[in-house]
Amino acid sequence: MRIAMFTNSYLPQVGGVARSVERFTCAYRRLGHRVLVVAPEYREPSDDDPDVVRVPAIQHFNGSDFSVTLPVSLGLSEVIDDFQPEIIHAHHPFLIGNTALRVAAERGLPLVFTHHTMYEHYTHYVPLHLEALRRYVLELSTGFANLSDRVIAPSRSVAEILEQRGVRRPIAVVPTGVELEQFERGDGAAFRRRHEIDSDAFVIGHVGRLAPEKNLAFLARAVADVLARRPRSGFVVIGAGVSRQAMRDIFAGANVLERVRFAGICTGSDLVDAYHAMDLFAFASKTETQGMVLVEALAAGCPVAALDAPGAREVVRDGENGRLIVCEDEAAFAEAIDWAANLPAGRRERLRRRARQSAEPFSTDRCVRSTLDIYSQVLGQAGDRPAAEITRWASLQRSLQREWDIWANRARALAESIGTEPNGKS
Repeated sequence: MRIAMFTNSYLPQVGGVARSVERFTCAYRRLGHRVLVVAPEYREPSDDDPDVVRVPAIQHFNGSDFSVTLPVSLGLSEVIDDFQPEIIHAHHPFLIGNTALRVAAERGLPLVFTHHTMYEHYTHYVPLHLEALRRYVLELSTGFANLSDRVIAPSRSVAEILEQRGVRRPIAVVPTGVELEQFERGDGAAFRRRHEIDSDAFVIGHVGRLAPEKNLAFLARAVADVLARRPRSGFVVIGAGVSRQAMRDIFAGANVLERVRFAGICTGSDLVDAYHAMDLFAFASKTETQGMVLVEALAAGCPVAALDAPGAREVVRDGENGRLIVCEDEAAFAEAIDWAANLPAGRRERLRRRARQSAEPFSTDRCVRSTLDIYSQVLGQAGDRPAAEITRWASLQRSLQREWDIWANRARALAESIGTEPNGKS
């Protein structure tokens, strides 16, 4: 099969969507399928293969980790013509997703859309955080889904939300798989030595972007409470982002900062070692559609404590592979951490064993087979895109564009008045 992936997020950017697209792309190619990836340019160098096409983009938009793609050049059409895709797979409902929809419509190809993100939780990255913008984003993503031939949701919770919002196209639940064997063996002791963490300390860990939507202030306060009461405990943070300083301030205010390690972004064996250095993985985000880091932690035998929210509730089984905290209460979250820390050695080892077993349904092989089955079902059967749906979606696009144009005009005027670029750099 020849599959064209369209994504606003790809390597070298670190994030769930980028890792998902890379993971599926590599798996498809190992099975003999050809994959073309259409993704934004980044300032950072990337070792792209010939089947990765980069399009111009505004880097680190509004201080975020994201890039906003600019209008796509005509040269992309030539690349698409040469590649001759059979399946168009969009990973976002706007920007490069617009291009995916046009390509599918113009060539009569089936369009598959993976709804990776609850976009309404990310509108704070756009200045003048307007409620109207949030509504537009919700309507836009729903409209895009209804113009697709098949929608993929990373979890049952997300599928139910999409159905409630009015998505009428068939929805399949397919999580992003994890290469479980990559996480089975790691050197947690070496990681602890590198970061000067005692071998007998109870280590709580977290992996992810350090961003406001990840509910990290809540997590930091709950963990700080545990560290203050347990002098033989520590906290490891893997990742980078704008919320790092706010987390540091919380730990400093609780006088426990000396037992917190901000290790930055880790990849490969360093990341695996980090998971194996943890006794418990702590996760408080309420905006995830899946949360691949939860499965990675479990695959490494690290139990998880997480808030009961979409994504987490499909992965964490309370009392079996960790704790699922129903209420967003810092004391309750801290109590769940205490529960894990108080387990005797035998029960803690059983918890680790169950954690590894619970990751098995999320293997890359299973998820790849499920997605390829979806491709086979829609191959050559591009559905009609009702004119009313197209008109409604186009209207929403124009509304979103108007809001964008208003902000862009104000940003340019402000930049000219103070001598800076719109992204804040002088």
